[in-house]
Amino acid sequence: MNSILSSILGTKNKLINLNSHDFEKQFSDDKNSVLLDVRTPMENAEERIPNSILIDLYSPNFAKEIEKLDKTKSYFIYCRSGNRSYHAGRQMINMGFEKIYNLESGIIGWHGEVESEY
Repeated sequence: MNSILSSILGTKNKLINLNSHDFEKQFSDDKNSVLLDVRTPMENAEERIPNSILIDLYSPNFAKEIEKLDKTKSYFIYCRSGNRSYHAGRQMINMGFEKIYNLESGIIGWHGEVESEY
C-alpha cells in the first residue's frame, strides 16, 4: 500500500514508512539507494543488514556525517524498532534530502538477510 501511495503522491520531501517486504524490494529495485543503520556501534556489531552504512544517531557528529551524503540518492534507514530511524529521516528531510524510506518495524521486524561480527 505504501509503495502505491508513494507512486501516486510522489516522495519529494516526505519520509515514507515501509514494512520489511516493501523496504527490501524498493531498496533492491532502486539503483541509486543507500542503506543506513542509525543505531549504536554495539547494536550494529550484534546484527545488521548487509551493506548498510553505520551513522549513529546518538553521535555528536551525526549531522556532520549526514551532511556529507549525496542528497540526490534514496536513503533507506533502519534502527532497532523504527523510532530512531524515523527521527533520523525527519532530520534528513529538514536538511534537504528528498527520498527517505524508514523500515517501520526496525531490524526486529526485518525478514531479510542479516550479518553479525560475532
